Amino acid sequence: MEPRLQQPQPPTAPPSPSPRPVPTILGKYQLTRLLGRGSFAKVYLARSLIDGATVAVKVIDKAKTVDAAMEPRIVREIDAMRRLQDHPNILKIHEVMASKTKIHLVVEFAAGGELFSKINRRGKMPENTARRLFQQLVSALRFCHRNGVAHRDLKPQNLLLDGEGNLKVSDFGLSALPEHLKNGLLHTACGTPAYTAPEILRRSGGYDGSKADAWSCGLILFVLLAGHLPFDDSNIAAMCKVISRRDFRIPDWISKPARFVIHRLLDPNPGTRMSLESLFNNSWFKKSLKPEPEETVFGFGSGTYKNGFKNLHDGCCNKGSGVNAFDIISMSSGLDLRGLFETTSYRNKERRFTSSEKVEVVLEKVKEVGGGLGFRIEVGKNGAIGLGKGKVGLVFEVYEIVQDELLVVALKVVEGGLEFDELHWDDWKDGLKDVVLSWYNDDLSSL
Repeated sequence: MEPRLQQPQPPTAPPSPSPRPVPTILGKYQLTRLLGRGSFAKVYLARSLIDGATVAVKVIDKAKTVDAAMEPRIVREIDAMRRLQDHPNILKIHEVMASKTKIHLVVEFAAGGELFSKINRRGKMPENTARRLFQQLVSALRFCHRNGVAHRDLKPQNLLLDGEGNLKVSDFGLSALPEHLKNGLLHTACGTPAYTAPEILRRSGGYDGSKADAWSCGLILFVLLAGHLPFDDSNIAAMCKVISRRDFRIPDWISKPARFVIHRLLDPNPGTRMSLESLFNNSWFKKSLKPEPEETVFGFGSGTYKNGFKNLHDGCCNKGSGVNAFDIISMSSGLDLRGLFETTSYRNKERRFTSSEKVEVVLEKVKEVGGGLGFRIEVGKNGAIGLGKGKVGLVFEVYEIVQDELLVVALKVVEGGLEFDELHWDDWKDGLKDVVLSWYNDDLSSL
């Protein structure tokens, strides 16, 4: 039997190419990939469509944050990072954007990841490497404390590394700002027990936030040099007893000068504990220490200014809409960040007013009033204004919150707050009246 002839089969069509994923655009950023996720937020790698710069975008779901614990953490994180923009070892926040359901924090991208991961992979570090990271940590914390901010949650998981291995302090969600002080002290217990100062764990009263941060720095230095923690934190009560007796062993391979620093920082008595300021007089700490950025009345640097005003929420609203990111956030229940722009209480060191004048008009008025009162005027390359006279140092920052219609101007007293209140405040208030719509919550006299 002859074999049957097979019917010719039509040629198989090549598989159609899978459609390319549509890029996610957020304002002037393109989200490229997911870096990580938590219980209420996701973090994405993103690229600026303006200059190609790489950033990280933290996307916070408002629906998951409306509770008593998470709301203040988000507000504190934004407010603290806003105040601490200008130190090279503090993670920078570039913008805050929002919709009715999401808050987007655009921050500096730390390509090196968490310091915790590096310690987990490699264990203890050479002393020179550990000292360099410790120097950067202490420099950043000193800057925080000089600006009235205590971190209160220092641990390797909250310390990031950039692409060149430089340290970046992050996660200010548990930080304490000056307005949280009561009688000059903090009273809220918080942080991770293994890195938390004993005076906080004991909950026996108020504590000094800078001294508590110094303790945590001592723990971190120990971990960098030893590769493990000095205390077992599985039983907090037992750990407190060990800490109070200083019952821990520093490994033999750690040098005597480094042991001295650890021993002084891990002093259970905050009154005799070494301060971070005093470390700058310690010979071991100062070895190969890079010079600090020169401080002026502007702080460590010039910040991110455009046309003379600092703007943390470019792109968050439509031109001419009269609605900014903080208004949008407050449209739905729960988190309301308007307080970041409406509070003036900075231990009586900050005043804020609104103005309907142009930015240039306000800044010229500031220079005119300052010159008339005998202040030395320093104009940064970015257009910001700093002024000094005797012991008093001032910085003026301008925020455009409604496009071409409304400004918020912050007068920050960075030095000599008491002298400013007694000798200069009334003169400044009277001199600026032509550009002021209203002062926010003036706590010195009624308007």
